[in-house]
Amino acid sequence: MKELLRELCTRDGVPGYEDEVREYIEERVRPYADETIVDAIGNLLVFKKGKHPRKRPLMVCAHMDEVGFLVRDITDDGMLKLARAGGIDPRVLIGRRMRVGKKKVSGVIAIKAVHLTTQEERKVAPDLSSLYIDMGCKSREEAEALVSVGEPAMFDSAYIPFGVDCVKAKALDDRIGCAVMIKLLEQELPYDTWFAFVCGEEIGSRGATIAAHRIQPGVLLTLEGTTAADMPGVAAHKRSCCQRKGPAISILDRGAVYPRALREQVQKKADEAGVKWQFRASANGSTDSEVAIEAGVGALAIGISNPTRYIHCACSVAYLPDVEEMVKLSAIVLEEAGECDV
Repeated sequence: MKELLRELCTRDGVPGYEDEVREYIEERVRPYADETIVDAIGNLLVFKKGKHPRKRPLMVCAHMDEVGFLVRDITDDGMLKLARAGGIDPRVLIGRRMRVGKKKVSGVIAIKAVHLTTQEERKVAPDLSSLYIDMGCKSREEAEALVSVGEPAMFDSAYIPFGVDCVKAKALDDRIGCAVMIKLLEQELPYDTWFAFVCGEEIGSRGATIAAHRIQPGVLLTLEGTTAADMPGVAAHKRSCCQRKGPAISILDRGAVYPRALREQVQKKADEAGVKWQFRASANGSTDSEVAIEAGVGALAIGISNPTRYIHCACSVAYLPDVEEMVKLSAIVLEEAGECDV
């Protein structure tokens, strides 16, 4: 799992530019797939036969895209102004190394030095409009020779194993979900299953909308990253989930209420098998479940997330045994989904 995540996280996939992530996954899963489709917006849909067919499809979903930026303007002195592609707090950006454009030119996100700021400016977090990427150019013409407006800007962040079974990387949300799906595809499956590696979740689940309308699942499993709040300064009762306690099962979120019967069935089987899991205690945020469960005549859904520290920045942290438990828990869902063949 450690090396699979390395391969996935070191590839870039800002919304609209998921190509290299998709190409790697497509090559990796080809030996296990009975059918693969790349649709018009770049989703990778993979079908694998199981031991049994289903009346309505079973679909597993994770998104390939990561938070990042698009270049929205180039200044006269060669600096790049940015537009968000996903939810990013500007406080995590200052001084970050970036890769810019199709050529992946090196740059840094910059702000005027502290010596040039007023006392009032130092009291507030900078807005994205005050930040820019410096590529070392002295003019618009120099910068335009390297990058164009509309091209992506990605975190230049190394994948580093550290501590006890932890990894630091960009894009753990949701390359972890993609990794879990790859591991499931490598296994023998109990039922025919569609695996949807989708685009554009960070800008509104556009990929999942298209995939779900095409597949029209009867049962949906969404695999995500979610905020692990087990850190200093966060009271225990405010921690949505914690690392080292296994993947988090959602009860509801901002876009979906997950059917109780299927969830409880999965929880019971996980307990019997000794698979770790926890509840996702908060209801904020949303996932691709929100749009996918509304496709066709609707789908039963279950959401499983990996507890990820410092999510949506260049140095997110995951605990690898949690990811391994996520594979086991997801396999239980695929088995139990056959008992609710809607």
